Amino acid sequence: MKKTPLFKVPQHLAIIMDGNGRWARERGLSRLEGHQKGSEVARTILSAAGDLGISYLTMYTFSSENWRRDSAEVSGLMALLQKFLEDDVDDLMKNNVRFKMIGERDMLPNTILQLIENVEAATKSNTGITAISALSYGGRAEIKHAVKAIAEKVRDYRLNIEDISEQTVADHLYTQDIPDPEILIRTSGEQRISNYLLWQMAYTEMFFVDKYWPDFGAEDLIKVLENYQDRERRFGTAA
Repeated sequence: MKKTPLFKVPQHLAIIMDGNGRWARERGLSRLEGHQKGSEVARTILSAAGDLGISYLTMYTFSSENWRRDSAEVSGLMALLQKFLEDDVDDLMKNNVRFKMIGERDMLPNTILQLIENVEAATKSNTGITAISALSYGGRAEIKHAVKAIAEKVRDYRLNIEDISEQTVADHLYTQDIPDPEILIRTSGEQRISNYLLWQMAYTEMFFVDKYWPDFGAEDLIKVLENYQDRERRFGTAA
């Protein structure tokens, strides 16, 4: 894929990959088949984002609330994740992709967690796009985690209350070394952020696409980026 001549490419793109189940149901397929198709699209969009010069791509892979889904579906999703972690490392290395996970690691099966840590270690020196999987992730839980870490430092006299700033909070989030996303894309027509990157998306430009995730393609990504060219980000300042 050739790079599109866009003059304003976001450094960080966040995506809510919504609609796998509905896409499958409308075709008489199982939800797992919808997730399988969705995982193929995720690979395509990661490749396209890298070609377009995007530095960070965060995908909402599995929310902390998703653990409450049917156990068979959860098991199927974990199996898909395991297959990616086992089979795609060579492709990540070949394409210079760095892999990172954000979320509650202690909620994950040990096998999955070990594979994640292995892939993170294997790709940590790669200098291309950083692929971030928001896995077992919830925005409120992330902020709670940051607050507790800051409180512990205050308790232990390692931090003065007066010195706590917005940057202090940002430095204790899972995304502490990652810039805030300029763009959020959510597929399937739903218009909400679903407990995703709550702190980080204070000034993010949001695009809600009326396509299920399995139908989303590189051309749809380019359309969003073309639309983004006309957005003026004021960060709360006057027009």
